[in-house]
This record gives sequence, structure tokens and C-alpha cells, in this order.
Amino acid sequence: MIPLGTQVVTRTETKSLEGILLQPAGAVAAIIETPSKGKGKYRLRFPDGSTCSVSRRAFQIRRELAKELAAQGEDRQENLFAFVIYRCVVGSRAYGLEEANSDVDRRGIFLPPARLQWSLYSLPEQIERNDTQECYWELEKFLRLALRANPNVLECLYTPVVEYASPLANELLDMRATFLTRMVYQTYNGYVLSQFKKLGQDLRNKGAFRWKHAMHLIRLLISGITILREQTVPVRVAEYRSDLLAIRRGELTWREVDRWRKQLHKEFDAAWQTTQLPQHPDFDRVDRFLLRARQSMVVSGGEA
Repeated sequence: MIPLGTQVVTRTETKSLEGILLQPAGAVAAIIETPSKGKGKYRLRFPDGSTCSVSRRAFQIRRELAKELAAQGEDRQENLFAFVIYRCVVGSRAYGLEEANSDVDRRGIFLPPARLQWSLYSLPEQIERNDTQECYWELEKFLRLALRANPNVLECLYTPVVEYASPLANELLDMRATFLTRMVYQTYNGYVLSQFKKLGQDLRNKGAFRWKHAMHLIRLLISGITILREQTVPVRVAEYRSDLLAIRRGELTWREVDRWRKQLHKEFDAAWQTTQLPQHPDFDRVDRFLLRARQSMVVSGGEA
């Protein structure tokens, strides 16, 4: 049942009982009477004071119509995958933690031409292909995430498995150290703490939790410590592989995993106290890079 007072737009002409045209299709009106028990017709009043009774199919809610018009741009979007400038493999296969049936998780960056940036039609911040486990961020979104030390984005910049990189993407890879700052400590720590809290809740409420997720949280702490100590992102787990896989297989107890986590937090704290990483990234350098990238899509017409 649509409430009284709701503004609507008529889908068809409205006529009086005598067949006289009252309003053309597309007229705006307000509901002044609703059907009894949900059956029957709605009574509408138009701006000129005239009224008529119509079925629900004869009108559309004005606010919903406005939303439909605003969303039309989504149907006009081009194949944005054609503008991917960087594609890499992350996840278990990049970490060296894959199993025979592990997916190949691809991530990367797309850079649309200027005409799409300037268009009325909306441009998404990321595009995905769920069937092939692919996700690409628009360049500006990617850079903003990297500036905030987002773990997923930093791993994209440091993964050893790069399938495609345009000249512009290679320029970004050359400056990837710009994104390594003390902010890694806050970002990584905050995420691990919140996720371990959820795992603990699952254990208490359901008696089980996702061992694979616990494994990746421990891996993330190890990665954060190395970033602070060595100013690089260690994607492959190397010496920790067997211990991490033991977590995924459930060979360690929750208490053992939690004890390891707490020890790593202590190491993370110590690494933060002595790290040589800067407090903040070089925003100006990243901004200059983004501007050059945008300008290249004006001159080239879509080839980065």
C-alpha cells in the first residue's frame, strides 16, 4: 500500500467518467485516497485540483522514476576491462600457500580515457569478474587506498606474479616504495585485531571459525613487521609456509594461534618503535603521477 500524500507520475492518459481528457501521460499527482484492504483503485489529485481514480499499474512513484533516470548511465558504460593497465596475481598462489584447487585471484588497475571521466554517465571505482576472480580498481581509487596502506593494494604492488603492466603501470611500480609509511602499523594492526575478535566470537557462539582466515591474519602480521623492518612488502611467505599451512589445516589449537598472534603484536610494536619509514607518504609525488596519467588519456585517446 502506497501512503497518502505520495507524489506519483501517471503512465497513461487520465480521463473523467465522461471520457474527457483530464491529464496526459507523465502528469504529476498526489495520492489522496488508497484502496480499501489493498484492493481497488487509488484516487489522485493533480496540481490544478482535478481528481481521478486509477489502478496501481497506471502510475509510478515519482522518486523511483528519478532514481531510474539517474541509473541510466550504468547501462551505457563501455567495456572498462579494455582499459586495464595492470594485472597481477595475489592471494594464496602469490603467497606460496596454494593448494591444488586454489583459485587464481587477479587484481589490478584500470584507467579510463578522459571522455569517460568527463561524461555524464557514472564511472565505477572498481570492476569485477566474479567467475574469474578478477577485480580492478580505477587508478585514483587504487592510489588513495595505497596512500592509506591498504594491505590488498600494497600486495598488488609487490606481488612477484605480474601478468601485464603498461608503461604507466611500470612507472607506478618504480615508485611503489612511496606508499610504505608508518601507517602500515595502524592499518594492519587495526584489521587483524578486529578480525581476530570476530573469530573469537564465532568460536564462542558457533564452536568453530575459518582456519584459513586465521592463517591469513597471522600472515598479515608477519608482513607488517617485515615492512617496518625492511621497507618492502613480503608477499611470498617462504620460511613461515609450513606453520601457516598448519593453521589452515587446523593442526594448531585456537590457543596456540592466539598465542602466536600476541607474540607477533609485540614484535610489531617493537618494529614500529625503530622503523625508518616516514610518517606520511609523499602525497605531492603521487598527485603528480595521477595528473600525468589523466593527461595521457587526453592525448592518447585511451592508450596508457
